[in-house]
Amino acid sequence: MTNNYILRRLRYTFNYSDQNLVDICASVKFAVTKDLVKTWLKKDDDPDYVRCSDHEMAQFLNGLIITRRGTQDGKIPRAEYQLNNNIILRKLKIALNYRDDDILSMLSLARFPVGRAELSALFRKPEHRHYRQCQDQLLRNFLQGLQLHCGKQSTAEPQSKYQALKATAENRRENDSSNDKKSKPFSKKKSSVKKVVYQNPKKTARSDRNNESQKRKTISLSKSQSGDEKVEERRLSGSATNESIWGKKTAVNG
Repeated sequence: MTNNYILRRLRYTFNYSDQNLVDICASVKFAVTKDLVKTWLKKDDDPDYVRCSDHEMAQFLNGLIITRRGTQDGKIPRAEYQLNNNIILRKLKIALNYRDDDILSMLSLARFPVGRAELSALFRKPEHRHYRQCQDQLLRNFLQGLQLHCGKQSTAEPQSKYQALKATAENRRENDSSNDKKSKPFSKKKSSVKKVVYQNPKKTARSDRNNESQKRKTISLSKSQSGDEKVEERRLSGSATNESIWGKKTAVNG
């Protein structure tokens, strides 16, 4: 669902003029012209159509909140650079001062019943385990019920799947370019000074010492028998004497 589609539905629902949309954006110090607003409100297949970015849509929704409910402590809310249906639905809920029951009634008017638990999951934080994404169908039916509640008959044309995918790709491309332009505040600058590697001056002397130790003479046991061989001979001789003794005893007994 494109931002232009949502903007057209809201303009028709609340009967806003082009100047009203300009004033709403001006309430958050976001300057737009009537000509730009007209290009936003054109249909997607119009040659003069201009896409409304996520940042521009966030500015408009923040202005809608201030226009209908006023500022909080005189502070202007910060506009996001990336929007989704959950954020848009939350901003509309704040601007209209709606509760969950009001949103459920709007969906019931559009013949799109939703459970209370399913609706509360849309307003949770993304890292929450019960968080659920708001689909285009739910947001579209909410806008439809809002129009019926305001006594307006829906004249908006359904958005094609190609237009929705195209808008999603353009928003993603714009977000990637904006993230690349942002500078990292705590990034360390690479120094041009070369690192000095410490070399041990005794390294060559130690290697020579190892070579000398390898050249030392080794004692060979080729001339004399080793201790293991002597032990083995004693064991064999002892077993032979035992066999001779037992043999004699058996002979005597026989």
